[in-house]
Amino acid sequence: MNSADGPRDGSGMDAAGVSELQALAVELRRMNGEINRLVHSFAHSQGLHATDVQALGAILDADAPLTPGRLREHLGLTSGAVTACLDRLERAGHIRRARESSDRRVVHLYYEPGARAAARSFFMPLAEAAAGARATSEPQELEAALRFLGRMNGELARVQVPRR
Repeated sequence: MNSADGPRDGSGMDAAGVSELQALAVELRRMNGEINRLVHSFAHSQGLHATDVQALGAILDADAPLTPGRLREHLGLTSGAVTACLDRLERAGHIRRARESSDRRVVHLYYEPGARAAARSFFMPLAEAAAGARATSEPQELEAALRFLGRMNGELARVQVPRR
């Protein structure tokens, strides 16, 4: 080891790298906590569980209509828990289930437009906070942040969690 590199921990990072990683972890936890606070408030206002709001996000963000099975895999829940979640979401008017394929056993999940508008309205402070942070950032910072968050989400998607 070159003495100019500084001391390294077991991961091969020097003290500055470890410090940056710790600071990043703190900021990510803080942001996650603030977003969770909003999610829990929305869930409560709609008579839902926080997991139901996670399901709504997955349905909204999916490239193609999700099936209950794909949603179960995404959320890491049991089939019964996903069914209960979808029942609550459907009763509350947030989603609809549709059998659209030639195989009538396949169910697709859709976010209802009216419910989407209600969620958009509720989460407007989050959008305004993002706009405020964006307004005080340089374009290069935003591009770097988007690249980092995309890579971070990709890495997190590969993390295996124990099945329930």
